[in-house]
Amino acid sequence: MSVPLIAIDRVSKRFVKPLDLAGKIAARLGADVHDEVVHAVDDVSFSVFEGEVVGLVGESGCGKSTLGRMVAGILEPSGGTIRYRGKARAQMSAEEAKRAALKVQMIFQDPFASLNPRMRVAGIVGEAALVHGIVSREGLDAYLDEVLRRCGLDASYKRRYPHQFSGGQRSRIGIARALAVKPEFMVCDEAVAALDVSIQAQILNLFMELRASLGLTYLFISHDLGVVEHLSDRVVIMYLGRVVESASAEEIFRRPNHPYTQALLLQVPRLESRKTQFQPVKGEIPSPLEPPSGCHFHPRCPHALARCRAEEPALREIAPGHLSACHLNSSS
Repeated sequence: MSVPLIAIDRVSKRFVKPLDLAGKIAARLGADVHDEVVHAVDDVSFSVFEGEVVGLVGESGCGKSTLGRMVAGILEPSGGTIRYRGKARAQMSAEEAKRAALKVQMIFQDPFASLNPRMRVAGIVGEAALVHGIVSREGLDAYLDEVLRRCGLDASYKRRYPHQFSGGQRSRIGIARALAVKPEFMVCDEAVAALDVSIQAQILNLFMELRASLGLTYLFISHDLGVVEHLSDRVVIMYLGRVVESASAEEIFRRPNHPYTQALLLQVPRLESRKTQFQPVKGEIPSPLEPPSGCHFHPRCPHALARCRAEEPALREIAPGHLSACHLNSSS
């Protein structure tokens, strides 16, 4: 097989909040207090191949945005390795690391919060391309016009500020900013979640047009399975920092295996199930400060066994290309 564009190998991320002065005093006096550790991402592995769209799905708080930021180089993993075209950042020369950083870009959930309100669109979109030598100062205007038009924006908008645009237009500016440095891989973190349905469709179509014309590869992070089904070639399901299921989009939506995936799919509106009363996944997602033992999903799972409470299930292949982490697959 070819080398994946991005390979995520046993990646974990922990955020540690040390004890304050009062906590340290209490600990010295024998109180059962300790540093707070958030297990945001826990031993995650999967690969994304060139030209592929991988949907990363899960409820809020499952760690998918944290994982996306690590892939984009915004956060450093606490453990494990992320490789770009077979090389970890530590194995790269300074020039290779700089190139890899430009080739992997991120589009954020809130387009307004991620745009500098004091900068005009020309600066927001063109600054990185100019600084990294992708375009000369003389050719910057023409380059900006081309990038903005490719993203469905009028070239005359480059003199405006972010507050002068609608939500959908700000999303397009965020996409243009990422495209301006000529990336190969884009991490889209809930990139359409803040938009109404009609604008969502336009932005999703833009993503697919850019994929076809520029050969882009996407890691598309979303809690919306309907969006992921429309866009993705392969789907990875996360729950409380762990991958619980991974397969092609067709396989996930036709034959979901993990109880969590099944529960999520029951919430996706379908014309054939329009009289169904939709129910959310039962229970609350546990705190990543104190994740449950064994299978993290067992407190909410209707099929939980004694083994689920004690032993973490391995992510293993249950059919060609279909991975699932559930003891029910080996209970017999």
